[in-house]
Amino acid sequence: MPAPKLLYLPPPVAEEWDWQMDAACRDVDGSLFFHPDNERGDARENRMASAKKVCARCPVRQKCLQYAFDSGERYGIWGGLTEDERARVRSARRRHTSR
Repeated sequence: MPAPKLLYLPPPVAEEWDWQMDAACRDVDGSLFFHPDNERGDARENRMASAKKVCARCPVRQKCLQYAFDSGERYGIWGGLTEDERARVRSARRRHTSR
């Protein structure tokens, strides 16, 4: 008998999200961590640098970064890493595990 198909994902367990209550970004405007359409050059670099400063002082930075990897977050700055930086880490991990 085939396994039943899930029609929805189960809700997250609250305890798995408790770390977010301690995040340095908790009271910061979320747009700091996600670039608007057509943002380029100095504006983008300055925004990313500001976001990374918040992450640098965050007590749950590693948990945030792990969440981004575990959930496949493709956008935004998570745990102090940009989309491109996380993509490079994922690529390096794949190369390392394929040896």
